[in-house]
Amino acid sequence: MCSIMGYLGSALSAEQFQKGFQETVSRGPDMSRIMQAEDAVLAFHRLAIMGLTPEGMQPFSLDGDMLVCNGEIYGFRPIREDLKQKGFTFASDSDCEILLPLYHLYGVSMFAMLDAEYALILYDHKTKSLIAARDPIGIRPLYYGYDEEGSIVFASEPKNLVGLCKKIAPFPPGHYYKDGQFICYRDMTKVEKVVTDNLEVICKNIREKLVAGIEKRLDADAPLGFLLSGGLDSSLVCAVAAKLLNKPIRTFAIGMSTDAIDLKYAKEVADYIHSDHQEIIITKDDVLQVLPEVIHVLGTYDITTIRASIGMYLICKAIHETTDLRVLLTGEISDELFGYKYTDFAPSAEEFQKEAAKRVRELHMYDVLRADRCISANSIEARVPFGDLDFVEYVMSIDPHKKQNVYGKGKYLLRHAFEGDYLPENILMREKAAFSDAVGHSMVDYLKAAANERYTDEEFARLCTKYDHARPFTKESLWYREIFESFYPGQAEMVVDFWMPNKSWEGCNVNDPSARVLSNYGASGV
Repeated sequence: MCSIMGYLGSALSAEQFQKGFQETVSRGPDMSRIMQAEDAVLAFHRLAIMGLTPEGMQPFSLDGDMLVCNGEIYGFRPIREDLKQKGFTFASDSDCEILLPLYHLYGVSMFAMLDAEYALILYDHKTKSLIAARDPIGIRPLYYGYDEEGSIVFASEPKNLVGLCKKIAPFPPGHYYKDGQFICYRDMTKVEKVVTDNLEVICKNIREKLVAGIEKRLDADAPLGFLLSGGLDSSLVCAVAAKLLNKPIRTFAIGMSTDAIDLKYAKEVADYIHSDHQEIIITKDDVLQVLPEVIHVLGTYDITTIRASIGMYLICKAIHETTDLRVLLTGEISDELFGYKYTDFAPSAEEFQKEAAKRVRELHMYDVLRADRCISANSIEARVPFGDLDFVEYVMSIDPHKKQNVYGKGKYLLRHAFEGDYLPENILMREKAAFSDAVGHSMVDYLKAAANERYTDEEFARLCTKYDHARPFTKESLWYREIFESFYPGQAEMVVDFWMPNKSWEGCNVNDPSARVLSNYGASGV
């Protein structure tokens, strides 16, 4: 995971730019460089993952053009060989070094060609302009704002831009920016043709595409590990990776000291796949003490994201402090595709698909944001196999009637796809527990209790009226919002709203995002 920043203008001083850029040095602690060409300045904090030699350091330059990229370009080696045949030369083994040659050959058409998770900023010296782009899901972060003269500034995180730009906004996934416009080059929610094959064919394709997505994410020149919650998604990533690597992988699980729901399931998976497994135990004090730091790292006030991030941040912090790992594979982006507990209440297949499309479009503000910040803040790179573009495109195209819970088991297509010897049957078919709940129900209860002690009912009612966008609706949400505003004053519109079940559906009009409040939670998380 790296950090990038780019600017073309004169209102910001070099000192202002550098101060903003230093806010994300944890994303790339190995080496930093700021390079200027004409009026453009590009900056890069490096976390070396591919091509570990100094020659892989960015910005890259070619014939006067410059580029910085935080990304992984999958399948880059055959592309590089083809570029060599076309006369290009390379100084490193970095996957991102192929990007400027691709731009010279294909221009902005290159973005739709990439199988990658990335954010990049490019200076084109012929047109004297900045171009920026972000992967179609938004797995790698990118934000922008404008200086006082109207010149655009790009950066990996909003904290880079606080104080430099009046308004900070997320760069839209699947878009590139050129000549003052954001242009969509790929929409992952657009279905060209609905897949209506039978169940077995669909599940075979799901298995093959997910295995391929995991396999390509095992390619790293730096040590890698796996977050293992004991739930279906992370367990599948770990089980498939263990088979592919044919050696013990390193897995990590976290739980509350009082009621860690998932630790026993994570250990069962670890024992089954023979991983080198480590547990991290946290307490009430750990949770309450780290809360402000987590909100600063995240740049959000969203209740769901913050709850789920506390455990994730603390486990990544422990991994950073006690191991040499540089890459972590995680299980995010499964629920958005195959359904949550609340999507069991979808009134129709069409509504199910519409909700999935909404969740995929907004991933970069919620689960993907959580994975990126919690991991990168601890100088590790996140890789998300369920976000593989081919896999996401295929699952989004499956007939939604088949993705609904018509089998008496949520996410049945994914479960059935991996029946066999990948996981124990009870893990494969276990009901879902939300990560924040699975760390321990007590964690959320502690947070709610602390918030309730913080405000009287009168203070809560009065303080909520300060906010027009995404107005807090519980004492917990007000607490998070006030912490957020202390770090990111006036920037609440970076997040569209609170992540909540679809309240327009019968059974989903709840006042808490936890699946625990739904009538179908049942045996989840026990």
